[in-house]
Amino acid sequence: KHGNRSVSSRSGSADVLKALGVNIEAEVARVEECLKEIGIGFLFAPMLHGAMKYAAPVRREIGIRTIFNILGPLTNPAGARCQVIGVYDDSLTDILGKVLSNLGAEHAFVVRGEDGLDEITLTTETKVTELKEGKLRTYHIKPEDFGFRRCRPEDLKGGDPEMNADIIRSILKGKKGPQQDVVVLNAAAAIVAGGMARSLEEGILAAVHSIDEGKALEKLNKLVEMTNP
Repeated sequence: KHGNRSVSSRSGSADVLKALGVNIEAEVARVEECLKEIGIGFLFAPMLHGAMKYAAPVRREIGIRTIFNILGPLTNPAGARCQVIGVYDDSLTDILGKVLSNLGAEHAFVVRGEDGLDEITLTTETKVTELKEGKLRTYHIKPEDFGFRRCRPEDLKGGDPEMNADIIRSILKGKKGPQQDVVVLNAAAAIVAGGMARSLEEGILAAVHSIDEGKALEKLNKLVEMTNP
């Protein structure tokens, strides 16, 4: 994951990872060790793209999502070839799919919920542009396609970094409900993109198994440990 602190929302990926105990400012060499040993790591954008700090004050003043919200995944210094990227505008799924293709991505999902969420949602349909083997395909998916119930937007709502960290811990400890379901569905897309499942259905089974067996929580705890030597 290549991300930053919050600019246009209450909690960015860096904020919640810090609240979970991850050292978000770990050196790149340490992140590489995390990737090799546990398969996950976090690259804090300001440490790798110094010029971006000049855009941060303007972004905060504007207070809405802009093109900078999708620059993170596109400028990932790890050169990730398999990705799931959420976008804030419906028209961007196809555009970003083409960009990822030009950048050499192998398998990627660009998603946008019809409720406005920049992820696969459970409240309504989600628009998906999938890049695979150099070909783009755009389609829509629904929660019920995968056995999930539709929920209300407030059922998925988070809060500040500390609240979101608590939600993540409860999900990884096995608490069932819409919040775990939406995590599982989005994780499934990443599992498919990474070549560890052939379909979203298989990816869902893998994600559920990882949570139920405590493996996902174990990975998080190991990430906290390894980034705080």
